Amino acid sequence: MIKPPFTKESALQKVQKAQNAWNTRDPKKVVRGYSVDSQWRNRTAFFTGRESIMEFLKRKWEKELDYQLEKEMWAFTENRISVRFEYEWRDANTDQWYRTHGNELWEFDDEGLMCRRDMSANDVPIVESERRIGKN
Repeated sequence: MIKPPFTKESALQKVQKAQNAWNTRDPKKVVRGYSVDSQWRNRTAFFTGRESIMEFLKRKWEKELDYQLEKEMWAFTENRISVRFEYEWRDANTDQWYRTHGNELWEFDDEGLMCRRDMSANDVPIVESERRIGKN
């Protein structure tokens, strides 16, 4: 587990590990990076705890098919990291492709688990030929 205080190298590793976990689209894997009482803001949703996070992620990936994410570190301090991200996905109901752009603010506990995540994002409709991320 990568623990604070972060160096540039360890913060970059933390961002890469988060990206890798999210790209599995496996809520059980993703949730292991968060504290038991982690506080989240995801757009307009506010919730606390691993169970809430797991339920949120299950719903997310039932709707957001073919999800592929890229994260980029913007800044870091002793126990905080700021990232920008883009991900692309296909809506399960409409088959419309989207690219989501956003920012996250992360705070970590002494054990290196994320105890706070604050996310803002916007979805932009795209056509499949405009995809840039994870084209397999």
